[in-house]
Amino acid sequence: MITKLVTSLALLVITNVYAGDLPNPAITPGAINPDVIQANIQQTICIKGFTKTIRPRASYTNKVKKQQIHQYGYADANPKHYEEDHLIALSIGGAPDDVKNLWPEPRNSEWNAAKKDQLEITIYKMVCANQISLVDAQQAMSGNWIEAWKKYVQVHH
Repeated sequence: MITKLVTSLALLVITNVYAGDLPNPAITPGAINPDVIQANIQQTICIKGFTKTIRPRASYTNKVKKQQIHQYGYADANPKHYEEDHLIALSIGGAPDDVKNLWPEPRNSEWNAAKKDQLEITIYKMVCANQISLVDAQQAMSGNWIEAWKKYVQVHH
């Protein structure tokens, strides 16, 4: 009985930590930029500096971050502990200012913003090298970016 209880508690803790590092799909399902399609990636996202031309202002994302920290119900409400991140990275055609593509990503966890950045760089290079389609990359990142990291980053590093 005690072993079963300990196992159940351990599973609950692992599940909560894992789930906490992913955005809530009801709040942040992801959204794409309709101006970026497979046929024009070489003229859009694959041009160095493209994302700077579409990145929303910090004043906007900071305001959204504060609202979403409350919406997500995070116990730690310090905005400095989160990066307001695009679920589908701008570098692979994520929507720049759609709140459905933004979420307050924890900085201090196993699957934090720095790890997601590794995925963004890897998958961006793969899209621009035609090793993965734009749609597949967007779906991998919006579906479960941790599994995508394990599939793409772990293999390429």
